[in-house]
Amino acid sequence: MRTVEQILALMGGASAAAAHCGVGTEAIRKWRQARMIPPRHWPAVLAATGLPLEDLPRTPPSSDADTSTPTPEPEMTAATTPGPNAAPAARPDADTVPEGATACLVLGNGKVVWGRGFGAAGKKVGEVCFNTGMTGYQETLTDPSYAGQIITFTFPHIGNVGANAEDTEATTAAALGLVVKADLTEPSNYRATRHLDDWLKSHGLPGISGVDTRALTVLIRDAGAPNGVICHAPDGVFDLPALRAEAAGWPGLEGMDLAKQVSCTQPYKWDEALWSWGQGYARQAAPKHKVVAVDYGAKRNILRCLADAGCEVTVVPATASAEEILRHEPDGVFLSNGPGDPAATGAYAVPAIRGVLEAGKPVFGICLGHQLLALALGAKTYKLDRGHRGANQPVKDLATGRVEITSQNHGFAVDDKSLPPGVTITHVSLFDGSNEGIACESKRAFSVQYHPEASPGPSDSHHLFHRFTGMMAAG
Repeated sequence: MRTVEQILALMGGASAAAAHCGVGTEAIRKWRQARMIPPRHWPAVLAATGLPLEDLPRTPPSSDADTSTPTPEPEMTAATTPGPNAAPAARPDADTVPEGATACLVLGNGKVVWGRGFGAAGKKVGEVCFNTGMTGYQETLTDPSYAGQIITFTFPHIGNVGANAEDTEATTAAALGLVVKADLTEPSNYRATRHLDDWLKSHGLPGISGVDTRALTVLIRDAGAPNGVICHAPDGVFDLPALRAEAAGWPGLEGMDLAKQVSCTQPYKWDEALWSWGQGYARQAAPKHKVVAVDYGAKRNILRCLADAGCEVTVVPATASAEEILRHEPDGVFLSNGPGDPAATGAYAVPAIRGVLEAGKPVFGICLGHQLLALALGAKTYKLDRGHRGANQPVKDLATGRVEITSQNHGFAVDDKSLPPGVTITHVSLFDGSNEGIACESKRAFSVQYHPEASPGPSDSHHLFHRFTGMMAAG
């Protein structure tokens, strides 16, 4: 059996191995630390090295375990700390409901994670993802880009700042539910107007606490985002066969158009600008540029950033045609973020975007808008195994060499190799090298995969809104 270091050397080093296996160098670091390679990467390793299967390091060399058997994935059991708040202990595949369990998360492979329920009673089925942000859980839960997803929060303390009427990105919550480690705490923030549990109930969102979120995150990181059903049953009664069937039968986000579900249905004006301490949200009373924002699931703080940059914003539905967009005589067109598969949404969005490009209007896209712009320019998109979700994602601007820490939420990406001549790569992820930005000078269009409005998150990329207004000012 070869060591991990020997395997990496045969593959041409850590960077080459990461490229062969479609992972970031952080994953390679974890291979070295564990002294083993996860089974899901064996086919790529074997293809790159020509080694026989028995040569792959599957358990640490110092282990007495049988090296013919892969190390099992970590169990996603509930926490077992003694005391009044102790979660019910159980194996993830146990069918017996542990004492005190009022919620479960059933994955598509049949595994069951037990815990305590909070928020709304009921069940939701979707894709289970994780978010690494340390703040902004209310903004995250109301971000329309999370439609179809159950969010695992890696930060353990959720609920400590409560909830309020201002920190929302949409009128209704788009996420399906949430998975957390610790019980929700009482709010301790001067802006809180209600407990998070009460807020979740008002939005129909179920939650589960007492979960080993680190183990669940590792599973998603290594095996991809699974389907799942989150079920909160206060009476502790669960129909596990039905829940397993529902989780296994959910079709997944690939091929799913969700933009229509979260988009507005009628055009409307937006003039609310950014929030400031002690004053709340400002209003744009003297705009310099007219912008049409196509709503594929637009976050309010993106619209606020556009208004704050001097724009009069008219928001139109995702299904708006080029003629309907141009009827407002905009100086520029903004393509918003949103959920689902860009290839599915592109069936109606791409013709509209191409019409706008042919009219010579400056175009700026974010997240799903970035992917749709790429499709309109002739590129392709693909689904990421685990996606990028959090407020701590490093991105490199290739023109300046500057690294910006960004807020992100996406499960699909633009395929660099499919970009046509005249379209340049402007930004790349320093996590996995995936595309984070493109530009087409001849069409006066640019877009980024991340969220420069950063709500929640750092404000390193706010300058992009002024880049957009600069293009409009240039005529």
